[in-house]
Amino acid sequence: MTIYDELVARGLIAQVTDEEEIRELINNGKATFYIGYDCTADSLTVGHFVTLTLMKRLQMAGNKPIALIGGGTTMIGDPSGRTDMRKMLTREDIDHNAACFKRQMERFIEFGEGPGKAMMLNNADWLLDLNYVELLREVGPCFSVNNMLRAECYKQRMEKGLSFLEFNYMIMQSYDFYHMFQTVGCNMQFGGNDQWSNMLGGTELIRRKLGKDAYALTINLLTDSQGNKMGKTAGNAVWLDPNRTSPFDFYQYWRNVGDADVMKCIRWLTFLPLEQIDEMDKWEDAKINDAKEILAFELTRMVHGEEEAQKAQDAARALFAGGGSAASMPATTLTESDFTDGSIGILDLMVKCALAPSKKEARRLVEQGGVEINGEKLADVAARYEKDAFAGDGLILKKGKKVFHRATSA
Repeated sequence: MTIYDELVARGLIAQVTDEEEIRELINNGKATFYIGYDCTADSLTVGHFVTLTLMKRLQMAGNKPIALIGGGTTMIGDPSGRTDMRKMLTREDIDHNAACFKRQMERFIEFGEGPGKAMMLNNADWLLDLNYVELLREVGPCFSVNNMLRAECYKQRMEKGLSFLEFNYMIMQSYDFYHMFQTVGCNMQFGGNDQWSNMLGGTELIRRKLGKDAYALTINLLTDSQGNKMGKTAGNAVWLDPNRTSPFDFYQYWRNVGDADVMKCIRWLTFLPLEQIDEMDKWEDAKINDAKEILAFELTRMVHGEEEAQKAQDAARALFAGGGSAASMPATTLTESDFTDGSIGILDLMVKCALAPSKKEARRLVEQGGVEINGEKLADVAARYEKDAFAGDGLILKKGKKVFHRATSA
């Protein structure tokens, strides 16, 4: 099976500009392709995971990846799929986030010199030095405002008001492709399906300015069976950085995916052979939990290493069996500022421990009987806990049937 056929079989490919040519290039290791990552936080999320594994698959097939850090485009902010404008970051914040991205990417991608080795570039190196009038004269005639306003990436922002700042994002992303096509021979751009309009802008700019062909391929977004983005919810994201999402919590996230989502995640995100996955697709009932364990272990191993994956699996199994110790649970340490008059309410506590993204959601969980404290079901949304209750092993919170958390005080 060719690498292109494998991507199709795994259900990854959403849209392509020229399937025959793309198939030929990537199957023969002739693609120099880029995927862009704007530095909006100091860690990648599991929402980036599909593109990271795609980059790894294509590199293993002999193609040359370019991981493009968006040091320049982050200063504008991608409006795709947004109802509000992104927070404006300083240059120092962006540089810090870019360095964090590089460390995480190196776990997946082999960077270096020579054929097939990946490059890491930062579009700040060319975008921030552009003269605005010269840029308008060079590329402005190649963009139709009418077509841009119809682009999918702007639709949600148009409802509340698309700023002129954000309107320029497509031009900046297109210029990236145009610049790298000329300087490093980049002939393809890959990305999430929400980037399709921006990617077409780049191929069209290259065609109109240089009279040459470049190609674009999008992959399906990682969503659950209800259509919600997985692991990328604002305020409740699942991060690749162990300091933001512990290896145990990372493992638990995948161990607790819905039954309807587990096989898709295995097919898209793991490197298990397709023959093995096809056999697992026949599993039913209790065997679905075995598939979830395999998914959680494989992804935790890729992100955090074999040892952390094994520790997370052992701790999760012990908790499910009712024999887990407090030390095996993820924990949050409360500080003096978390307490009001020496106590903290249950709703604030759940938000602090990242068991709920908001007090509203925490209230709903308590009211529906989905919260336990030290083994006893909680029904009072106004419950408060004195600071002394967090001494020693602290309070043990349980959300639903599977999520455990320990809260202690400094």
